[in-house]
Amino acid sequence: MKNLGYYNGEFDLIENMKIPMNDRVCYFGDGVYDATYSRNHKIFALDEHIDRFYNSAGLLRIKIPYTKEQLKELLADMVTKVDSGEQFVYWQVTRGTGMRNHAFPPDEVKANLWIVLKPTNIKDMSHKLKLITLEDTRFLHCNIKTLNLLPSVNCSTKNRRGWMQEAVFHRGDRVTECAHSNVSIIKDGIFKTAPTDNLILPGIARAHIINMCKKFDIPVNETAFTLKELMDADEVIVTSSGQFCMAACEIDGKPVGGKAPELIKKLQAALLNEFLEATN
Repeated sequence: MKNLGYYNGEFDLIENMKIPMNDRVCYFGDGVYDATYSRNHKIFALDEHIDRFYNSAGLLRIKIPYTKEQLKELLADMVTKVDSGEQFVYWQVTRGTGMRNHAFPPDEVKANLWIVLKPTNIKDMSHKLKLITLEDTRFLHCNIKTLNLLPSVNCSTKNRRGWMQEAVFHRGDRVTECAHSNVSIIKDGIFKTAPTDNLILPGIARAHIINMCKKFDIPVNETAFTLKELMDADEVIVTSSGQFCMAACEIDGKPVGGKAPELIKKLQAALLNEFLEATN
């Protein structure tokens, strides 16, 4: 198959799938999701993504109708059904199906599992990113990978109009994260990234680059940093599941970074090699 959609045990091409109108995602975005990539039909960092998925669901009191092992086996089987071995692997769970009501449905209403698989490659990390900064007006549960993504949708529209690739959110002077990614900086040889509190998503790629820094004896500082520190950084790094370590060259039309290129290349090469080895 060229792509694949799955809903509660039924699967077909994405464009053929039909979802009940009363799935609570349609009214409330009532659910959580996670996503990663596969290569050679092998899913990268699946255990970590599954752990975060179950944590997000638990924080919203959504009961996933599968054990972690069952869901991992299902995803591993599903990726083999798509012709291309290089895929974007996305899954989500919604609280269930029932007539519109803000209150949770009764306990006997079962949560709904969605899976979407489509051929996609990880991004070329040699490309430099142009960013903009925007006030972070999202709610205070950004550590939950919820389906409520309207702020990110709005940012994407603004980015396309201005030919920017990503938006950096800030609350006052504190930088939090990007609309679709985590953002970190390098200054004087130190890797600095926001703490995993309720204002950012605990990114899997963020965790991997931290581990890689420690492997290379690069000091890591997990504390909040400011807009001024962002603009003055030797390098500004954006990380996500599809872009392990991408450097920025411009923020709000002003040049940034470019002062530690060898360190960036070292991290990029190591992270790409980690991905290739894990999906061999």
